[in-house]
Amino acid sequence: MDTIFILLMVLIMIASVLLVIVVMAQNPKGGGLSSTFGGASSAQFGVQRTNDFMEKATWTLGATIIVLILLSVVITGKPSTAAPVQVPAKKEAPAKQSAAPASTTVPAQTPAPTK
Repeated sequence: MDTIFILLMVLIMIASVLLVIVVMAQNPKGGGLSSTFGGASSAQFGVQRTNDFMEKATWTLGATIIVLILLSVVITGKPSTAAPVQVPAKKEAPAKQSAAPASTTVPAQTPAPTK
């Protein structure tokens, strides 16, 4: 169970790093990598395809991260079907008792004779 969890966490981290790289490579105004490689002349050779690839990669990596997280929760969140381990009850020492029990009763006194 632990190896599956570790594998899923590694895959989530790899997908997260790739997502950061893809998002950082995009230009918020639509240029991104396409404007870096040649400017105006690249408009003839598939600028739109580069933007489409980056957008698809962003959505795919985001969906992959979400699926991996949900999968890790489902797999590791279930309790195991193995027999539960029984924890032995703590045994406490019996309370110490004194040799002679303490008596709090006062012996009855006889009333003094009246004259």
